[in-house]
Amino acid sequence: MKKKSMYLHPSADGLPPKMTRSFDPAFRSTPAYRATLPDMMDASREAILGAHVPLQQVGVHNFRLPLKYRTKAGEILTLESSVTGTVSLEAEKKGINMSRIVRSSYPLLRPSLRSGLSGYQYYQVAFEGVMTRTGEYRRFIHFDFVYSSSCPCSAELSEHAREHRGSYGVPHSQRSKARVILEQAPGTKIAIEDIHALCDGALLTETQVMVKREDEQAFAELNGAHLKFVEDAARLLYGAFNPDKRVKDFLVACSHLESLHSHDAVSVVCKGVPGGFRADFMDFDSLVC
Repeated sequence: MKKKSMYLHPSADGLPPKMTRSFDPAFRSTPAYRATLPDMMDASREAILGAHVPLQQVGVHNFRLPLKYRTKAGEILTLESSVTGTVSLEAEKKGINMSRIVRSSYPLLRPSLRSGLSGYQYYQVAFEGVMTRTGEYRRFIHFDFVYSSSCPCSAELSEHAREHRGSYGVPHSQRSKARVILEQAPGTKIAIEDIHALCDGALLTETQVMVKREDEQAFAELNGAHLKFVEDAARLLYGAFNPDKRVKDFLVACSHLESLHSHDAVSVVCKGVPGGFRADFMDFDSLVC
């Protein structure tokens, strides 16, 4: 049988490969050399595969960087951040609308309810900037707030069982998450600490970091004082963000990860600005906490 050579590797018959493979560590790219490199941007329209239509987003995702953030108190935090950068692409390959999203886990020192301890709570935040085709720069902030929700109906039924039948019951409660997506009003600043304060002041039952027995007792009392359905949570947050002049527009999505049911309870509300956010949020899986 005739010996048969391979393209990239020596054959079992001892024939050398048809192509040699090597890397020259001493080679340096010069401006003149780079000028000879082919660029797909110079290719004809026939190089565009598929339908000749514009694309709304093309870019990169999860480009990780250590970025510096200034807290409301002026402290500088360096946080690992994930950057998503996209442009819109016309059918002729020209980028028009530029968008940048930076995601981070933002730490805030939170006090316990009664023991005097404190610990860091980490909040999933995203900063988004969009440059429109008219040259307007729009700024958005995404903020996730985790809280406890205790069911008003379950609380009433538990008290009924205690009064009428002497039966002790525990109202059902669950870890819950609210996502606030807001657009900053031009010329204003709103810090993550401010957004947290609005959420905390509205819902009042944020999950805890450092907990001793007196804190656990206090948390039970706190939930008893602030029972809420998922629709209550959305309306409370609407009432907190709607009058704030720093917030041009907002959307709130809440999910209560029901301990009674095998499904979750959800609610969505938006400010109602013409041409702004619409209450069509459907990514409830991302609210699992």
